[in-house]
Amino acid sequence: MAEPDYIDDDNPELIRPQKLINPVKSSRNHQDLHRELLMNQKRGLAPQNKPELQKVMEKRKRDQVIKQQKEEEAQKKKSDLEIELLKRQQKLEQLELEKQKIQEEQENAPEFVKVKGNLRRTVQEAAEAPDS
Repeated sequence: MAEPDYIDDDNPELIRPQKLINPVKSSRNHQDLHRELLMNQKRGLAPQNKPELQKVMEKRKRDQVIKQQKEEEAQKKKSDLEIELLKRQQKLEQLELEKQKIQEEQENAPEFVKVKGNLRRTVQEAAEAPDS
């Protein structure tokens, strides 16, 4: 590319072109940010450009893990009395479930099975009464 004519002339009347100053690069904040980015890049810490949704999901997951850890710690700190009460409560719940199952089975049983059970009970009661 050909150079312009005014570069060769040393004419003082001509205004020489000067490179314009970039206001972004000359600002102190921009320089600090650029320096920080360079240092992070040297250390291997690249800025994370994650979408907002992904950030929110990761935060929820971290919160959930922390909550679960706190619950586990609370479980570990339970006294012997609390543990025994929980065991008894679980046993009672199991017994109630078994009673409900038996009751449902009896309700769903055909009529002849119910009558047969009643006959057995009456026969047993009758057999016990004369013995006494």
